[in-house]
Amino acid sequence: MTLNLMLALGAVALLALVLIAGLSRWAMRSAAHFARLALFTTGLTFILVVVGAYVRLSDAGLGCPDWPGCYGEPHMPPVLPAAQADSVPAGGFDVAKGWKEMGHRYLASFVGMLIAALALAAVRARGLLGRSPALPLFLVLVVIAQAALGRWTVTLLLKPAIVTLHLLGGMTTLALLTLITLRASSGAAQTIHGDAVVRVRSLALFGLVVVSLQVLLGGWVSTNYAALACPDLPMCRGEWVPPMSFTHAFEVLRELGRTGDGDVLPLEALTAIHWVHRLGAVVVFCVALWLGSRLVRVGALKSLGLLLVALVGMQLCLGIGNVIFSLPLWLAAAHNAGAAALLVLMVVINFKAGGLGRA
Repeated sequence: MTLNLMLALGAVALLALVLIAGLSRWAMRSAAHFARLALFTTGLTFILVVVGAYVRLSDAGLGCPDWPGCYGEPHMPPVLPAAQADSVPAGGFDVAKGWKEMGHRYLASFVGMLIAALALAAVRARGLLGRSPALPLFLVLVVIAQAALGRWTVTLLLKPAIVTLHLLGGMTTLALLTLITLRASSGAAQTIHGDAVVRVRSLALFGLVVVSLQVLLGGWVSTNYAALACPDLPMCRGEWVPPMSFTHAFEVLRELGRTGDGDVLPLEALTAIHWVHRLGAVVVFCVALWLGSRLVRVGALKSLGLLLVALVGMQLCLGIGNVIFSLPLWLAAAHNAGAAALLVLMVVINFKAGGLGRA
């Protein structure tokens, strides 16, 4: 670690303490202030999730081969430092990729500070807010785990299990922030009651589980670079059930592009990963249509039902477009954004239906 990096980290730590203290005091002024900070943090986290997907999809995840700096510096150096000549990743020294990775880290650090400020305000103003600070405090633990996963993503050279967990951690952070915002907002916090809502509550919770599993599968597809393992539609390699290797496909503890034994990951394994994700998309689409049709019958939830059907339809079209057009970067990033939006919507639906409580 260079002197410049140590000085920069010290300055950032001091700035973080000042920012967290100031924002937490501002959020403690009223429940409305807390809700605004929660909403802003949620929106910025959504952007962070999309930026993270863009960094991964543009193959910039190892743009900086070290952590928390980049080639030993607090920013991407314009030229390769002589002392870092042995640390250049397989993709070579690339300034553009390095800045993409560092930009993602800067944004993640700022989001982490906002979450810390929310948690501090939730603890100090629990009487004013009228709720337990347990969820914001748990979120801080999630963020700490995310930081560790971010480091391991780089130091362990993009191992699929670590990268997928990092993606899942980002989505979990977004979902929890959405729930915190809903609970903090006086208007949104009014759950809807009635027999019709009770009947749809279990289906909404099932939908949330199905969407979460599909997000996990999508992360596994992305981290294993299996998005084009099936280059045709609606079949896969000209068959409805092509040759597949599920054993190697879902072998968690292995290197990128390798089996657990160290051999090259066969095409049949990548095909299995992609095929299962397609199957999951069909399940999500059917469950969303079923849930949407039930929601539109409940007057207060009708708009959410219509939005769910529209969003899942758009997400399906984005997935199809990625196959047809051979995974253009902007379309792949939009597909990730659609997944994040769908997860947020499912959290909102469950909250409104009373399935996520108000504690």
